[in-house]
Amino acid sequence: MIKDFKGTVVCASKYFTDLEMRKLYQQGVFHYGENRVQDFLAKKTKLMDLNITWHFIGHLQTNKVKEMINEITYLHTLDRLNLADQIMKYANHKIKCFVQVNLTAEDQKSGILPENLDQFLLEIKKYDKIEIIGLMTIGKDLDMVATEKAFMMLDLLASKYQLPYRSMGMSDDYELAIKHHATHLRIGRKFKELMD
Repeated sequence: MIKDFKGTVVCASKYFTDLEMRKLYQQGVFHYGENRVQDFLAKKTKLMDLNITWHFIGHLQTNKVKEMINEITYLHTLDRLNLADQIMKYANHKIKCFVQVNLTAEDQKSGILPENLDQFLLEIKKYDKIEIIGLMTIGKDLDMVATEKAFMMLDLLASKYQLPYRSMGMSDDYELAIKHHATHLRIGRKFKELMD
């Protein structure tokens, strides 16, 4: 199914060494997403010679923005205004961002609650170094019904706000994400078997 997917498959590369990523690149995988700033910077340095499109897909702490924000093309986890403030302070170009929305109502998950999204998108318009290109969400572990509901809601919200991109779907639930018009999948441990 993933071979017929017309969107962008981002390899969640925390599962891979830089040497494995080099091999994947040779197989035609050009988009990589990292969860931790230190790992990302180390891998980017080692893979400098490759024309990789870098995504940051983990929770981003405000004190880490300065060292990484100009090294990525996409941030999938914009979820609060104080993070946007730091991006404005340190970015030297416009950063393409997905707003992370918490659609499973889990306290341990980051993201704007859907009822606060309207206000957030209104306020973020003042930030001229941030380009909101879409919405992102994470499904609920071991609960495909709640996950599908979250993906369906993200699709509806992206349409409502006329945002073209939807970042959703990981190794266990990417098929549901495709069903609900995902444009960016974040595939980690299953990447090797999906590539075969």
